[in-house]
Amino acid sequence: MQTLEIHPRCSPELDPGFIPAALWTRAYEKAVGELAKPQVVNVWIQGQTTDLALTLSIFPEGGHAELTERYVERAVKFLLWQRGGHTVVLEGCPCLAQSLQCRYQAGGGRAFDSEFMGGKLFYKPLTFGSEPLMASDEVMGESLLGRHLEGCRIGFDLGGSDRKAAAVIDGKVVFSEEIAWDPYFQSDPNYHFEGIRDSLRRAASHLPRVDAIGGSAAGVYVNNEVRAGSLFRGVPDSLFEDHVRRIFDRVMEAEGWADKPWDVVNDGDVTALAASMSLNKNAVLGISMGTSLAGGYVDPSGNIKPWLNELAFAPIDYRADAPVDEWSGDHGCGVQYFSQQGVARLVPHAGIDLPAGMPFPEQLVEVQKLMVAGDERAAKIYRTIGVCFGYAIAHYHSFYDLEHFLILGRVTSGEGGEVILEEAKNVLQLEFPDLAERTSMHTPNEQDKRHGQAIAAASLPDLAK
Repeated sequence: MQTLEIHPRCSPELDPGFIPAALWTRAYEKAVGELAKPQVVNVWIQGQTTDLALTLSIFPEGGHAELTERYVERAVKFLLWQRGGHTVVLEGCPCLAQSLQCRYQAGGGRAFDSEFMGGKLFYKPLTFGSEPLMASDEVMGESLLGRHLEGCRIGFDLGGSDRKAAAVIDGKVVFSEEIAWDPYFQSDPNYHFEGIRDSLRRAASHLPRVDAIGGSAAGVYVNNEVRAGSLFRGVPDSLFEDHVRRIFDRVMEAEGWADKPWDVVNDGDVTALAASMSLNKNAVLGISMGTSLAGGYVDPSGNIKPWLNELAFAPIDYRADAPVDEWSGDHGCGVQYFSQQGVARLVPHAGIDLPAGMPFPEQLVEVQKLMVAGDERAAKIYRTIGVCFGYAIAHYHSFYDLEHFLILGRVTSGEGGEVILEEAKNVLQLEFPDLAERTSMHTPNEQDKRHGQAIAAASLPDLAK
């Protein structure tokens, strides 16, 4: 494959082969910018909405074809996991569209992405074309969520170890409760149904009436339907369609709230919304480094968009032999760098000897203990993550209109988290000083994580609906 000259000023010491997507992209764009007449391609993504997602300048057809295909394919991959979609249009580029169609089909290198987007999320094949979309006003509109505080509302959050619910009146929490549960390995979907229903009923008992219900949970939700969610991974596929996909509709119907406005979204978006409301700042991207890499986004207007923000599968390392994600089979995706798995990947490179087969969460705990004890090997792991994260932040700027980063998750707790942030800021200052000036980083406090999350979830529905 043709190559570009990439010379990072900061090298992650335990991962020296790392090629930052941000630098690779800028090198390609610089080379194209030297042309008298570069080709321009508009990239449209159609899913829950239809968006002109990016406008890219590329080498004209026939020149540096391999570099151009990698540049466009990596951008499209990011967009699919950022926004979600079943149709991708590369206006005026039939050859590129055909090439990507081959990649994103059964047996192709991106078959996982195609099946997830088409089979699980939108129930239609993922297709690539080059003809402009004839979008109706219906699909062009966006359903913006959040910041509706009037009335008597219920806010809830479904986690892997507990389910939270709160009663909120005109933006004030009058009741909140956490109840332990164990949803991951429950094969009977009635366990989930009754648990969700119980939490909502308990919150409703503290309200004079219920005007709206808003909630969050890990997973992907399209039009309030469960399309993919770790909470339901124990439920057999044969039961999913009838008992899980519309589980929230069923709960609302059972409680007589089907005519009330209600919304359920990914928990990452609600976390970002809670931070936005607490900070009184918009254009917020939330990043959670935990079991996986989760994301959430609040736009410059202060609302949540109907996007996926599944940044675990968004590529941030462009080397050909980057670590492979075991789900998608793709190289260089964020989950391999900013998660418990990312920590475990670096453990042997740091010279830390842990028992074979130790689960990722336990490996993280051991690394955190070493960090507290002042072990330099653990510090190297966090410095490596921090350098990679700094470059990733610059790459995220290419896809999001943002000014603030919210950083949370178990990987970022303690002294190691402080090192990650310090290294990331250093990368921005050295490589991207313009971004460093307009990017602030925040970590949530306990009040924000509890009451703030409940209020943000409750504020999702618009009573005008």
